[in-house]
Amino acid sequence: MRILMIGDVIGRPGRRAVAQALPQLRREHHIDLVVVNGENAAGGRGLTPETAHELLDAGVDVITSGNHIWDEPSIIPHLDGALPVVRPLNYPPGVPGRGSLRTGPLLVLNLVGRTFMGNYDCPFRAADAFLAGLKDKPPFILVDFHAEATSEKQALGRYLDGRATAVVGTHTHVGTVDTRLLPRGTAFVTDVGMTGPRDSVIGDDPEAVIQRFLHQTPHRLAVGKGEVTFNSVLIEADEATRRATSIVRLDLEVDPR
Repeated sequence: MRILMIGDVIGRPGRRAVAQALPQLRREHHIDLVVVNGENAAGGRGLTPETAHELLDAGVDVITSGNHIWDEPSIIPHLDGALPVVRPLNYPPGVPGRGSLRTGPLLVLNLVGRTFMGNYDCPFRAADAFLAGLKDKPPFILVDFHAEATSEKQALGRYLDGRATAVVGTHTHVGTVDTRLLPRGTAFVTDVGMTGPRDSVIGDDPEAVIQRFLHQTPHRLAVGKGEVTFNSVLIEADEATRRATSIVRLDLEVDPR
């Protein structure tokens, strides 16, 4: 089983880069399933039904999210529908949407961190309860942990080692170089990175971000322009042992024109 996890897609440049690069990547690397974090796919904040379909038409199988999934209200009625979109599991009870989704042999679980993020339910205990309640455990489980603190991400990776095929971090938009197999067979990376404009500040126009820091006043942000950094990791897992056998970065520069 080969699973490609693509880092946070930023606006139209990120969506175009996915459409341009993904078909060839699927062929070259014999990829079985593709998961992408799409919570910033609509103008840099949120996800709409239209931008979700754009990613799915490009070859994405499951779209994960995070704290920005609510920024575009038009997606909310679809979170309980047919679109393969998940929001973090550890939101309080009663929140629209689902925190996991199974496609074939892969179950995708989405969690959001608490450190520097917000007052969410505990992702560690939420993962415990979810995994304990699985009646028909799938061959492979991928966890997208949408979190800010590297320590929280690494701690969850160790906590779920041997219980998930892969634990991959998203949210910071800065890819890390610590891809590894943990001792009990779980593939891990602290942050996949982003699929967004290279000459930007985590996907946004640099000048707008600088003005925010200089003046500490509200300043409208816009998605950056130019070539796109396409960050992803390729995870390979063995169907017999249900353990990951490798995780490698696949990072590209894409001209989305």
